[in-house]
Amino acid sequence: MLRIAVPNKGALAETAAEYLKEAGYNGRRDPKELIVADPKNDVEFFYLRPRDIATYVGSGALDVGITGRDLLIDSGSDAHEDEPLGFAASTFRFAGPAGRFHDLEDLRGMRLATSYPVLVGGFLAERGIDVRLVKLDGAVESAIRLGVADVIADVVETGTTLRKQGLEIFGPVILESEAVLIAGPNEAPGLETLHRRLEGVMVARRYVLMDYDLPSELIEQASAVAPGMESPTISPLRDPAWVAVRVMIPRDEINHIMDALYELGARAILVTPIHAARL
Repeated sequence: MLRIAVPNKGALAETAAEYLKEAGYNGRRDPKELIVADPKNDVEFFYLRPRDIATYVGSGALDVGITGRDLLIDSGSDAHEDEPLGFAASTFRFAGPAGRFHDLEDLRGMRLATSYPVLVGGFLAERGIDVRLVKLDGAVESAIRLGVADVIADVVETGTTLRKQGLEIFGPVILESEAVLIAGPNEAPGLETLHRRLEGVMVARRYVLMDYDLPSELIEQASAVAPGMESPTISPLRDPAWVAVRVMIPRDEINHIMDALYELGARAILVTPIHAARL
């Protein structure tokens, strides 16, 4: 069986479970279960702390896993990123008291608090910046006010939490992270099937099917608005002056494309979700 490590809690866990379910796998029903076999799909799931997944996969104890790119790098394990999965995006930045820090040179000799010492330490070492790392497991934004650090490096979304603490973002982006599929040092049987299924889920989440009726003389103009993956499917209607068109379009462009096609002359425009795909 392909042995897959899955986050057991946290921001990654829920969406990872949804991806695997949509990919046709049977995961756990009881949140207390730690190991679940899915013999129909020839896989076995191991539910672990997200921070530990890269260690298990890198050691070869498990074949593949779903975790964050940040956690993979910070683990220092022999696991490698196999495929980005397109969810749980996050950005790592430096932050300090407003007006005090401006660039990396200002960090020399400072106490820097972070929950990702390997990731942040490696980033600074590559640029020749020496700091005193202070490892914390959480609430990094409080470290400066409590006097244990001069500056922090942490995940930043809107920056609102940092501003409430009197902090501001500065310097370059440390890392753009997201959920990734990671693999270990050994070739794993069944990995290609997992790839295809996860890619199918990502396609289904990014695209929808659009159907519409169109005067046949407008096919070229409509195809320019919505070209599809290769090209639209065109079918004749009872009225020879009209055709039926089916095309895949990006989910986040649905209404713009509908508006453009309607203005062009398309009618009976319908949108249908995609539940699974293989491209």
